[in-house]
Amino acid sequence: MAALMTYCPPARANDTTAALTTGGLEFRTNADIEMLSEDLSISRERIDVRYRFLNRSGTDQHVTVAFPMPEIDYSDANNIEVPNNEADNFLNFHTKVDGRDVAAQLEQKALVGKTDVTTRLQALGVPLQPRAKATQTALEALPAQAQQQLLKDEIVRPDDFDAGKGMEHHLAPNWRLRATYYWDQTFPAGREVVVEHSYTPSVGGSVQTGIAGPYSTAEERANYTRKFCAEPSFVQAVAAMTRKNGNQPPPEQRLSYVLTTGANWAKPIGDFHLTIDKGKLNSLVSFCETGVVKTGPTRFEVRKTNFKPSRDLDILIIDAPQ
Repeated sequence: MAALMTYCPPARANDTTAALTTGGLEFRTNADIEMLSEDLSISRERIDVRYRFLNRSGTDQHVTVAFPMPEIDYSDANNIEVPNNEADNFLNFHTKVDGRDVAAQLEQKALVGKTDVTTRLQALGVPLQPRAKATQTALEALPAQAQQQLLKDEIVRPDDFDAGKGMEHHLAPNWRLRATYYWDQTFPAGREVVVEHSYTPSVGGSVQTGIAGPYSTAEERANYTRKFCAEPSFVQAVAAMTRKNGNQPPPEQRLSYVLTTGANWAKPIGDFHLTIDKGKLNSLVSFCETGVVKTGPTRFEVRKTNFKPSRDLDILIIDAPQ
């Protein structure tokens, strides 16, 4: 089975929302299957990917295909946005092979440190999605003895707060969820297979960008330049927005995508096509890629042949103040 890739962003200030790094399908490194093309489209609302694969060997290849969801837990709920907190499929992941829907299986693991507590939670009837209301309800409904044992084993933790009606005593999940969608795929000898998937991205953001303005440090600006390849003209445009907004930096949003798994094939990606849509006419966008061509009012495209990605993709979007 393919190796899982996860990312747990650190929490930042209260006015900051982190993003979960997501990416494409993962396979075991394969010397027989070639990725002929990858067509990747990214916006703040949706990510769509279409792959064309060719098995160049003389025999059918049977491969486990995996889409690892980013790890999530309860404690990151205030800092990380996901599209659907109440669902196991919290990124609304969907895939097709040769135009037909794939009924992918879901593997879930609840982990406290390195300890797998999945079976214990399932035996108690507790959902594994730590951010879902149904999980909170199930924990609250457990017998006192079961609650105390979960507290003792640090599978849950006390969550006490005053919401205006006096102190309330609750339990909060103390585990993180590792989930992977997967299925077995046959790549027939000598024939192309088209794999498509789509999902809603996790979009991070800050109410004020740190790339320019009176509150950003030299180190912070350097980090932005390194991560998003922000050119001087981009920084100057953000600074102009800041001045126009009463010296208050504009908001930013961030998306991340794992590209480097595309290097696991028999050859580099034959035809790579990337489309990024910034969404709003007056927004600014920056990301690390060469050969970028503006093909629409808000759309930018990159085309490469024999492409072997060496880094993942981080996208910064600055929205002009209203």
